[in-house]
Amino acid sequence: MTCFLASASMRFLFFASSRRFLMTVVKINETGTMVQYKPGILMGGRHLVHDCGESRAVGYFLEPLLVLGLFSKKALSIRLKGITNDSNDPCVDTFRSTTLPLLKQFGVPSEGLELKIESHGAPPHGGGEVLLSIPNIQSLTAVTWIDEGMVRRIRGVTFSTRVSSQFENTMIHAARGIFNHLLPDVHIFTDHKAGPQAGNSPGYGISLVAETTSGCFISANTAVSYARAEDGGMEDEKGELMPSEDVGEQIASVLLQEIEQGGVEDTTHQGLLFLLCALCPQDVSKIRVGKHIPHGIEVLRLIRDFLGVKFVIKPDPSKGTVILKCVGSGLKNLSRKSS
Repeated sequence: MTCFLASASMRFLFFASSRRFLMTVVKINETGTMVQYKPGILMGGRHLVHDCGESRAVGYFLEPLLVLGLFSKKALSIRLKGITNDSNDPCVDTFRSTTLPLLKQFGVPSEGLELKIESHGAPPHGGGEVLLSIPNIQSLTAVTWIDEGMVRRIRGVTFSTRVSSQFENTMIHAARGIFNHLLPDVHIFTDHKAGPQAGNSPGYGISLVAETTSGCFISANTAVSYARAEDGGMEDEKGELMPSEDVGEQIASVLLQEIEQGGVEDTTHQGLLFLLCALCPQDVSKIRVGKHIPHGIEVLRLIRDFLGVKFVIKPDPSKGTVILKCVGSGLKNLSRKSS
């Protein structure tokens, strides 16, 4: 599994610097064009700390770390520092409200599975901090998950750092102005940070999740902040940010588009959903997704190449969705102590 993740996403390589977590050997040549990777034992452990830097958000690293942590020798608890919310990567609020419930569908216990957001950090200078706890398991459970259900409620949370809390109220009002015409059960909460919990840069954003009658969670999120230097942005923070009213309306429309596409998960979680199915025991898993995105297609190819798992893809014209079936690779956590 670690070989697959190494080639599927170079994101997790930064964890290799901490030999307390990954007992592996990673070598990069002088030109940076070749990586030599020797798999080892996923140790896990408590009280780990890592600074994710400012080039990508914390959410960029959470997904591979999540899968690695499940198959570690010990339960994992790690503190990640950096940018918690930006427009390029899934925000930590969406990870907590949508990604963690996804794992429970595959038999991951709720006990010990938690993401605590201690402070928010927006680009370009971050300053956010989260504490991730992941239990280690023996194996996943194959799923048959094709019932999308009907949307029964919408929940959400806004954040703001080093700006007025009025930005959050405006985003909520704009989003509710769209949702209230469709269903009554809509609640969006505020999470304004000040002082040390506000990170190092001003920003604001919103994370929304639609919960269906069959237990599916469909999410959408965005954040507004000043661009990083490598993005050609203004680190002097003198530019104008998108109005908060437009942010609320835009993300509400994105969530409605995700719901319209169908499937048991939104497009952001397609890759993780496919990977979890491939890592299940040697039993049939069956899932329904909406529109395929390039990232999801690439993950399917990597799963085939590295795990030898092939998905049977069958369109369902009646719902405009796609049914995928596979037999899992039968991965087991042999390092975990038997209880």
